[in-house]
Amino acid sequence: MIKLSNISKTYRTDKVETLALNDIDLHVRQGEFVAMMGPSGCGKSTLLNVIGLLDRPGQGSIDINGMAVQKRADKDLAQLRNQTFGFIFQSFHLIPDLRVIDNVELPLLYRKMANAERRALARAALEKVGLGARMDHYPNQLSGGQQQRVAIARAIVGRPQILLADEPTGNLDSKMGEEVMDILMQLNDEGTTVVMVTHDEQQARRVHRIVRVFDGQLVA
Repeated sequence: MIKLSNISKTYRTDKVETLALNDIDLHVRQGEFVAMMGPSGCGKSTLLNVIGLLDRPGQGSIDINGMAVQKRADKDLAQLRNQTFGFIFQSFHLIPDLRVIDNVELPLLYRKMANAERRALARAALEKVGLGARMDHYPNQLSGGQQQRVAIARAIVGRPQILLADEPTGNLDSKMGEEVMDILMQLNDEGTTVVMVTHDEQQARRVHRIVRVFDGQLVA
């Protein structure tokens, strides 16, 4: 489903050149749940951004569902991201002036569908994460764990094949973190491929496979 071959990424400024990723080969199978672990600054988030087509590598190839994507135009990549991926971040990135259901609907605004269909999908996503009764609330009326569940609903509202999560429990206490992890495990059991960056060894032990990153390289 996801195949990275010889991926390297360098960030350059006027004075500094930083090798963020170095000759990465990674294959994630359909329906797999993979945790990426490593120290801060080792390249985990950069690698996740490359997988999600948010950042282009300096060299190497990316195949998504057997399709080479690294040379495609930005417009094509944006459409592929919207239709194939769902994104969850450590910071919830909810728009405070929008109700919960309006936040969840946002990814669907880039698709051609009727307002009623968009609203129905958003309601279904919120029901799935246990927030059907909170859809008319605003983000500041919710706890941190509830806000992250809204972020998950937003990520899955378009029924993505692949869910990318960057430290999804990093801002939550252990109880809320477990609740969010349970939702991710359920989504994976239902067929969604999940790639998650985490520092939590206990949570990582629940997934199918752990990939460890160190200084921009995959290590055993």
